[in-house]
Amino acid sequence: MTMTVGTITGKELFWFNNTLVAIRISSAEGEDGICVVEHRMPHGDSPPLHVHRHEDEVFHILEGQLRVRIDGQERVAGIGETLIAPKGLPHTYRVESPEGARALTVTRGRGFETMLRQASRPAGQPELPPLSEPTPEMIEALVRICAENGIDIVGSPLS
Repeated sequence: MTMTVGTITGKELFWFNNTLVAIRISSAEGEDGICVVEHRMPHGDSPPLHVHRHEDEVFHILEGQLRVRIDGQERVAGIGETLIAPKGLPHTYRVESPEGARALTVTRGRGFETMLRQASRPAGQPELPPLSEPTPEMIEALVRICAENGIDIVGSPLS
């Protein structure tokens, strides 16, 4: 599946697992360390349940629908909605819309952005990467990289 990328072209583009990520504002650009990342995600995409030790994670949905779980509570959020996963609370999401989804993620500090840069590869083109299942080695590397950057994997993705 290919999604139109529009304004994402020309920014730093990465493939993070099965998603396309653009770092819109790097934490190094401002005094407060704010990071804004745009994600394009295929239907069914779900990161493992995780906890940020040092930062809140804010999601603003631009396209599609996400089923979001924060601290054991679930809700479906759609276009124009903004949610916060406070630091210290386990959270994840799953893309429910068949066409995929697009969202902005806002964090403060370098941990999340550094993790993305370390766990991603440069995008070969401004579209979603070919879908693939993570290998045990890829999962092990992600868990290690997340832990090094203040993010603990504490459970499985949503199914």
